[in-house]
Amino acid sequence: MTTKTRTALVTGSAGFIGYHVASRLLADGFKVVGFDGMSDYYDVILKQRRHQMLSESPNFTPIEGLLETEGLVMDIMAKHSPDVVVHLAAQAGVRWSIDNPRAYVDANLIGAFNVLEAVRAHPCSHLLMASTSSIYGANAVMPYEETHKVDTQMSFYAATKKANEAMAHSYSHLYNLPITMFRFFTVYGPWGRPDMALFKFTKATLEGTPIDVYNHGDMSRDFTYIDDLVEGIRLLIDTPPERPNAPSDIETSDSLSQVAAWRAVNIGNGEPVQLMEFIEAIELATGREAQKNFMDMQPGDVPATWAQAGLLNRLTGYQPKTDVKTGVARFVEWYREYYQV
Repeated sequence: MTTKTRTALVTGSAGFIGYHVASRLLADGFKVVGFDGMSDYYDVILKQRRHQMLSESPNFTPIEGLLETEGLVMDIMAKHSPDVVVHLAAQAGVRWSIDNPRAYVDANLIGAFNVLEAVRAHPCSHLLMASTSSIYGANAVMPYEETHKVDTQMSFYAATKKANEAMAHSYSHLYNLPITMFRFFTVYGPWGRPDMALFKFTKATLEGTPIDVYNHGDMSRDFTYIDDLVEGIRLLIDTPPERPNAPSDIETSDSLSQVAAWRAVNIGNGEPVQLMEFIEAIELATGREAQKNFMDMQPGDVPATWAQAGLLNRLTGYQPKTDVKTGVARFVEWYREYYQV
């Protein structure tokens, strides 16, 4: 008896997280259709290299285009009939959303709408969509739990992700689509984004130039290593939510909707790490002391994030576990090899 090869559509497949997710799915025997806009928000060559490596597999089909292009995602769904859709493509970055909000409307709102419409027209077994820890905004109670209210976003980027969650919930309720939203917590690792702190800090430390340390270093993040994130996503793919028969069927700590096959899941280490400790890990891995330029907090930023990751563990049996020293050392090793420094 042969088992049918599953097909996954991964949007944002040339991005940091999308590349790693697509790579893992290919390793697990999936056929992967990779969709990416190759935007110039950061180094396009880095994105092209990721797609180039994925294309070494005969089971990878690359497609270049913009999510907001009307009918494009619909055509891809009609042609490839994926069993699973992992929607990771978005305009990322808290800071850039302050000066360029229109880019977030196009990619994150219209783009997500086009994905939802395409899945409505061509249903799959599970749609998984990327959200963010930034959605918790000004919430002061930590660790962040999926059942907490998320009404006080601090950046327009986070606001678009809150909108995505609401849009997805309505589609799940109206059209009975199984949808999981995963909320990421400061993901880092090899092939990471150049606009993220680890990339910028490593580059500056190796070059001997100063790094900007915001809020005078009094910040903490729930740093999540990329392999841990990918493992969580991979396990959630096979754990689609089901619409409950009654509210009493839902556990208190479960974010499962009372009226839809919709759920939000944190994917984080569950341990906040001080920014200065993170910088020390970079110094240890590079063998150099970072020159620090202490600054005030940036607009739109938050002083701390901390995930309650118990729901992920209950659903999948998995708990992210890579410590910062190990993860940072792996990134620095990749960085030195890739840039020959």
